[in-house]
Amino acid sequence: MDVFVAVDVLDGEPESGRTDFDHVVEASLHVPSGCLAVLGCGDYLPDAARFDVPPGWIRVRTSRSGLAAAAADPEGFASENIRLRAWPAPRREPQVTTRWTRPTEKP
Repeated sequence: MDVFVAVDVLDGEPESGRTDFDHVVEASLHVPSGCLAVLGCGDYLPDAARFDVPPGWIRVRTSRSGLAAAAADPEGFASENIRLRAWPAPRREPQVTTRWTRPTEKP
């Protein structure tokens, strides 16, 4: 399955954009090095894409779309899209702002 990922490092919190995505979550990360590594579950950390972020606490919003098509495609040809947005922000609790639920199959 292809997963397309876009990463934006911002100066401040972006507008929500929740209506454009199936699932949106936010979490705080402490990044003292100022280097954020982004990799998939099968990727190798030394080869991961790296992004400069302000050292300290950042907020990361992960927005996902194409989930229904990807879940319904047993061959894995449908693609999912992920947008990661990171900006400096004090630590806060994780938050789910839009929750996608896999449709149940009818018997």
